[in-house]
Amino acid sequence: MRSNIKLFLFMSAGLLLSILLPAQDRITGKTFATRSEVISQHGMAATSHPLATQVALDILKKGGSAIDAAIAANACLGLMEPTGNGIGGDLFAIIWDAKTQKLHGLNASGRSPKSLTKEELFMQGIKRFPPTGPLPVSVPGAVDGWDQLHKKFGKLPFGDLLQPAIKYAEEGFPVTELIAYYLAASARSLSKYEGFSEVYMPNGRTPAKGEIFKNPYLANTLRKIVTGGRDAFYKGDIAKTIGTYMKKQGGFLSYEDLASHTSEWVDPVSTNYRGYDVWELPPNGQGIAALQILNILEQYDISKMGFGSPEYIHIFTEAKKLAFEDRAKYYADMDFAKVPVKTLISKEYAMERNKLINPNRAARSYDPGDLKAQETIYLTVADKDGNMISLIQSNYRGMGSGMTPTGLGFVLQDRGEMFSLEEGHNNMYQPGKRPFHTIIPCFITKNGKPWVSFGVMGGAMQPQGHAQIVVNLVDFGMQLQEAGDAPRIQHEGSSEPTGEKMTNGGDLYLESGFDYETIRKLVMMGHKVGYNIGGYGGYQAIMWDEKNKVYFGASESRKDGQAAGY
Repeated sequence: MRSNIKLFLFMSAGLLLSILLPAQDRITGKTFATRSEVISQHGMAATSHPLATQVALDILKKGGSAIDAAIAANACLGLMEPTGNGIGGDLFAIIWDAKTQKLHGLNASGRSPKSLTKEELFMQGIKRFPPTGPLPVSVPGAVDGWDQLHKKFGKLPFGDLLQPAIKYAEEGFPVTELIAYYLAASARSLSKYEGFSEVYMPNGRTPAKGEIFKNPYLANTLRKIVTGGRDAFYKGDIAKTIGTYMKKQGGFLSYEDLASHTSEWVDPVSTNYRGYDVWELPPNGQGIAALQILNILEQYDISKMGFGSPEYIHIFTEAKKLAFEDRAKYYADMDFAKVPVKTLISKEYAMERNKLINPNRAARSYDPGDLKAQETIYLTVADKDGNMISLIQSNYRGMGSGMTPTGLGFVLQDRGEMFSLEEGHNNMYQPGKRPFHTIIPCFITKNGKPWVSFGVMGGAMQPQGHAQIVVNLVDFGMQLQEAGDAPRIQHEGSSEPTGEKMTNGGDLYLESGFDYETIRKLVMMGHKVGYNIGGYGGYQAIMWDEKNKVYFGASESRKDGQAAGY
C-alpha cells in the first residue's frame, strides 16, 4: 500500500531533522543487520508473512518444487495480506530452472476491458483514471499465472497447493499489527463500495491486531479453482459473477474479457554490473529502470564513495531521475508500443545519459533520451534441487479498486489507473492493452549460476530498491540481511507514465540512519530532503552459496515477513 503518511520536513536554515541510529550493536554481523541471515541446506522460503513462509516450507517438505511452494504461499498471502495482493491482482515471476540451468520469465498481468474506449472515457469527462471504483479495473492475471507456473514447474497436485489457504480462510488466522493498520486505513475509502464491508468488516469494522479473521467466501472461491482449474476463474461461475457485479457497478470488465485472458512467457533481460548479471522482466513492467540506474552507477567508484555518503546519494538520485524520464516516455505494453529495450539497457546509452549529470548539483529536470523507437507482496523460494523463484503479486494501491464481487471474498485490482490518456503516449489507454506496471521481481546470476533471488515491494520505489540492494551487496560488501535492512534512498517527483512531468527536481527522502552532515551537504547541492514514513519498500531474498551448498535467507524488519529453511 502506498503510505499516505508523509512528513515533508525539508531542510532549511531554521529546520533540523533528527536522525535515529540503530538501537544497539550486534555482537556479530554488520552495522545495519537486525538479525543474522537464516541458513539451510534443503530449502528456503522468504515471504512477507510468517504463516505463509511456514506453508511454503510444508510444501517443500512434502516434495513440492520451489514453484509449488511459491503458489501455496501466494494463495495464503492473498488471504492474510489482502491489503497488498490477492487473486484479484496480477503476478510476475522469474524462475531459475536447475534442470536446464536457465532463467524463465512470466508476465501474468491482465488487460483492459475491450468494451471501454477512449471515446467513452472522454465522454465521461475523464482526464485521468481514478484510483478506485469500476473504471481502473483490468483483468486479474494471478490465477492464470499460478496455472502457467504449475504446468511448467509444478510437482504436487494443484489442489494440494491451495488447501492451506482454504483451511486458514475457513478456520481463521490472527491478523498482524501492520495488516490491521492497513485494513483500517483502506476501509475508510473503500467501504462505500458494495461487497467490501461484508468481507473485510465483520461486526461493522476491520479486524484489530491479534483478532481471528475468517474469509469463507474466499475459501469457497479457492475450492472452485481446485475443482475446475484456472477455467473455473476465467470461464466459470467466478467469471460470470465478476462480470455481473462490474456491470452493476457501472464498470466495463466483462465475462468475455476474463475468458480471453492469457499470460505470457517472456525472456528476462539483464545488464552486467561489475561481474554480476542482474535480471529483470521487459515492459510493461518497470524492471529495466533498475538496469538503467545500475549502468550509470557502474561508471563511478561507488565503493570508494562509501555507503551513505552525499556523493553516492547524489549520483544515485540523478541516475534515478534519468532512468525514470525514459520510464515515463517509453515503458508500455510491447504488444502495442515499440519499446527500445536493447538500447535503453545498453552501456553506450548509459554513458551518454551520464554526461548530463552535474556531480555537484541536483537537476531540476531532465529530458528523456531521444530514441527512435502502490502495496504489494514479494516472495522467493528455493528447493533441494536448486530451483528458485522470484515472485511478486499485487492489487495496486493496497486493496485495489474496492470492487468486491458478490460472494467471492476478494477485491479487484485498479491497475488501469496507470494508463495515460495523452494522445500518442506509448502507455496511452487502448482496449485490450496491459497497463504500465510497477511490480517487478529480480534475480542475480554470477558466471551463469544462480546467486540471489530478491525483490523490494512498493510502487515506484521498486527499481530504486533493486538498484540499492545490488549496490549494497556488490559495492559495499553487505551480507544478505544487512543489504535489506540498511537505510534506503527514495526519490519522488519524476515524470510518470500517466503523463505528469518533473519540473522542480522532485523530493529526496532519506530513511532514518543517514547523518545530519550528509543531509546538509545534499541540501547545499540543491536536493529537497525530507522524511517519508512507510514508503521505502519491503524486501525478501535468498542467496545460493555455491561453495558450501547452502541457502541464505533474509526478510527485512520493516514488514511482518520471515525467512525460514530446513
